[in-house]
Amino acid sequence: MSRQVVIVGGGIAGLATAYFLEKEAAAQGLDVTLTLIEREARLGGKIATETAGGFVVEGGPDSFITQKPWALQLCRELGLADRLIGTNDAQRSVYVLRDGRLRKMPDGMLLIVPTRFMPFVTSDLLSWRGKLRMGLDLFIRPRRDPADESLANFIRRRLGQEALDVLAEPMMAGIHVADPETLSLQATFPRFIEIERRYGSLTRGMIAARRAARANGRPAARTTTFMTLQGGLQELVGALAHALHAEIRLGTHVTRLAVNPAGGFHLALGDGLVLDADAVVLATPAYVSAGLLRHTSPRLAAKLDAIRYVSTATVSLGYNADEFEHPLDGFGFVVPRREPARLLACTWTSTKFPQRASPGTVLLRAFVGGPRREDLVTLDDDALIGLVREELQTIMGVRASPTVARVFRWHRSNPQYEVGHLDRVNEIEALAPAGVYLTGSAYRGVGIPDCV
Repeated sequence: MSRQVVIVGGGIAGLATAYFLEKEAAAQGLDVTLTLIEREARLGGKIATETAGGFVVEGGPDSFITQKPWALQLCRELGLADRLIGTNDAQRSVYVLRDGRLRKMPDGMLLIVPTRFMPFVTSDLLSWRGKLRMGLDLFIRPRRDPADESLANFIRRRLGQEALDVLAEPMMAGIHVADPETLSLQATFPRFIEIERRYGSLTRGMIAARRAARANGRPAARTTTFMTLQGGLQELVGALAHALHAEIRLGTHVTRLAVNPAGGFHLALGDGLVLDADAVVLATPAYVSAGLLRHTSPRLAAKLDAIRYVSTATVSLGYNADEFEHPLDGFGFVVPRREPARLLACTWTSTKFPQRASPGTVLLRAFVGGPRREDLVTLDDDALIGLVREELQTIMGVRASPTVARVFRWHRSNPQYEVGHLDRVNEIEALAPAGVYLTGSAYRGVGIPDCV
């Protein structure tokens, strides 16, 4: 007898779930029928690629990390190996805005930890007091308490307040679009915990990692390589959709999830259809899953509701290179919250991935919103584009007029992994009714490999 499975949510987590479930069912000779429900008229969720004016514009993520291998493996399995491209590592510098000026991250930094002496001490990014305080990491005893702590507490304890303000907040908390004072270290940077326990010092641990990489013939700077696809990450979405045998229903949503007294579940859809399922996978934001489970599992719904989200927007601007004077000698810049600028960061996309822009053109992508300035996300397109242009003129001296401008808003799309997050996720998974499964960026990782 066929088993009926309904997957709610057509982002990368829902699509990957459908793909691997079909694959495993075929391998075991099981008869499984899948239906995938997606509220929007397209698949992909936060993966959204547009082409305009010779530019490949990513509205959401622009790449995935290869240290976590699952997205890379999936691309290869789907026949996309010849479409993979890496970053332009010859110009992989990153800048930090400090006191209104872009200052280069010193060579030899692994994450935010210096592993080379001279580039660090001669850099103008940190004050001498801040550098000396970071050096004390070599002498501070490791923490023995196994309880979770915030990223801010950890960095402040090991490297000092200036390292937190200038480096960790924009670069590390920025990855998660989060407040470092509440961001869970266990859930986001567990490697730091392991390094502190093993080496007693972040600096000693990172130097050991660099030496080990050299001994293995790998430059340490390449251990966090990012990859993407030539036509954008939407290629991965398209390949997954093409590989599926599941029924895919776009432009509708689940209005009610009820337990069937005879076993399984009833799902009422917005278009009037009612589906029966033996199992349900909720690959939706935690608050959407909470709404569907509120009547059948109120305690679980309350736990899901406790996962906060923030909103962001990306603004991509394309230019003619002959009207653009900045050298763009790096991947872009990040903005500490102590700076008055209204941007979170800006990627110099045509440097990071030259294939994203035609010869003779330049592509930039700015980020706004997050826990500091969610109000900016509500501005209309013209106002957001104008804001970004003003900021780029102030920070980079960019006065050229863009030939292409694209705005993507992501309302309540960035889950906040607050201190104790993994304990909450364990509780959520324990409370899930038999036959109900939860997946997606709200739980054990926000990146594409995590969701895969």
